[in-house]
Amino acid sequence: MKLSFVIPVYNEEKSLKELHKKIIENIPNTSYEIILIDDGSTDNSHAIIEEIAKQDIHIKLIRFRTNFGKAAALQAGFDKAQGDIIFTMDADLQDDPREIPRFLEKIEEGFDLVSGWKKKRKDPIAKRWPSKFFNLITSMVFHLRLHDYNCGYKAYRKDAVKSIDIYGELYRYIPAIVWSKGFSVTEIVVTHHKRKFGKSKYGASRLIRGFLDLLTVTMITKYQRSPLYLFGVSGLIISLIGFIISIWLAVEKIFFGMSLGNRPLLFLGILLIVVGVQLISLGLLGEMIVYSSRQRRKRSENNKDKN
Repeated sequence: MKLSFVIPVYNEEKSLKELHKKIIENIPNTSYEIILIDDGSTDNSHAIIEEIAKQDIHIKLIRFRTNFGKAAALQAGFDKAQGDIIFTMDADLQDDPREIPRFLEKIEEGFDLVSGWKKKRKDPIAKRWPSKFFNLITSMVFHLRLHDYNCGYKAYRKDAVKSIDIYGELYRYIPAIVWSKGFSVTEIVVTHHKRKFGKSKYGASRLIRGFLDLLTVTMITKYQRSPLYLFGVSGLIISLIGFIISIWLAVEKIFFGMSLGNRPLLFLGILLIVVGVQLISLGLLGEMIVYSSRQRRKRSENNKDKN
């Protein structure tokens, strides 16, 4: 069994040597590789990684010319990783490498993804409470109850890692994406340390991006193959409400002689019907695109078989 460690690095020059030492001390007797992704650091992180690599041939360096974000760094590491079990962790020493054997125990029980749960977080309250709300909403949406979706400390089987393609801020939803593909997911409580060096790289804007990415992940995991179920159902409901409003106004006009020309409810009813029809049409267009994509894929596979 070979272990891979995928670790994004952004301005963590003071923690890298200690992180490397602690990982080495807690790796079981097996082969390993440590992939450090320098995500456009502006400090001395790159030079320190090269220095460590001269002492440890298992170190692999990926360097970005600018800061592309954690998702891009993780995906680059996932693409390069060759291990049977792949770990991700942050480079700031808040994740404790002494937990590595516990992750491996859970993997050996048959799980495909083991996610850390920072039950006692050493972060400010401004980060803890929004995180609790985020985890609650995400668990409700995907029906996968986890206490800490966004914990960077995770262990994966190789098949689970190679099945995903993350971008933007989708790394927050990796457990949900993996779960939607049929892999088993669990979590374990992990020790979380206070940050020793530097400062957090995430600001308040992550809440807005996190919400938008929740919509993205919901779409690609639940409705990618059947967009009509999303747009069609919502379109039917909206159109039905508009139709009921219009029928009610028609009854008032026919049987009670009430004027409709200056009533805002009339315009609301018409608007709802139009919007509903547009949503249904959008769902049908999505179904046509999905169908065409499947047909092209089948033709491509048939051509390969003939060749």
